[in-house]
Amino acid sequence: MDSVDLEVLRKSSQWLDEGKRVLLVTVVRTWGSSPRPPGALLAVREDGIVVGSVSGGCIEDDIVERSRREGPYVTRPQAVTYGVTAEDARKFGLPCGGTIQLVLEPLNQASRIAELLRLIEQGKLVARKLDIEAASVTLSPARAADGLEFDGLTLTTVHGPRYRMLVIGAGQLSKYLAQIAVGLDYQVTVCDPREEYTDTWDVSGVTLVRTMPDDTVVDMKLDDRCAVVALTHDPKLDDLALMEALKSAAFYVGALGSRANNAKRRKRLEEFDVTPEQIARLHGPIGLYIGSRTPPEIAISILAEITAVKNGVALPDVAQVAVAKERLGPSVACATS
Repeated sequence: MDSVDLEVLRKSSQWLDEGKRVLLVTVVRTWGSSPRPPGALLAVREDGIVVGSVSGGCIEDDIVERSRREGPYVTRPQAVTYGVTAEDARKFGLPCGGTIQLVLEPLNQASRIAELLRLIEQGKLVARKLDIEAASVTLSPARAADGLEFDGLTLTTVHGPRYRMLVIGAGQLSKYLAQIAVGLDYQVTVCDPREEYTDTWDVSGVTLVRTMPDDTVVDMKLDDRCAVVALTHDPKLDDLALMEALKSAAFYVGALGSRANNAKRRKRLEEFDVTPEQIARLHGPIGLYIGSRTPPEIAISILAEITAVKNGVALPDVAQVAVAKERLGPSVACATS
């Protein structure tokens, strides 16, 4: 789930523990343009304090104003729709006449928010089902492919780490990459058997393992919600791990290095039990061309490419580092190349 929405659940739980009334708002359906996708969350405290968002601010303002004016005006879970008419679209600032349907849910201890958070913190993917009529909640294990479902009677939302990332190498670039990836709600594992790197690792929220990378790839049982990024420049660590990753269902497999080094890497992979189609899945040089030179900039470049692949966005060739360098000539410098 989005890290912003996780913060909504945390604040909701805190406010409930403090004895405050809390209204949880979930986007369940959109038509036309909408600033926030289905599943986005907003929590409104009884005094109008909010966390999260479901629009550009217009709908939040309406809900907060009603909360302040009418108190806890929602006493049972209910679905509401904003932006049905052109007038409503103008009133609430919905772009292009967009329409958004929300479920408003007054929370209490029976809403199981604290229990949901405990399961998420354990790294579990959880389906939370709200029965609109009975105002009851059940929690159950979810699959990575599951998503929000709403039929007017029940609302099922999925919470927890949807995507995983394996970073091979615990160097300086890996630290920036891991920190940003955690913010993007990846469950990040960094693998490096070299003590000189792992002994100085200090990034919280990231799992650090000291096993051989190819063994780690196999143990993680990579699926189509996984990304693998090799950053060591050491064939002994990168190549076997990439071989296993390219055979998996991981949606992204990439390796740091210049065009020449990546060409050599592909040649080496041909000597293993890897098909040409699998080798063609390898991203390298990794990242998008943004003129990145420092480790933080390179991390942003890499994660931008991973995000585009995850979201199915086809990027122009010139956005790729290798193509940009070929077209723009030797004056182009990029630390990922």
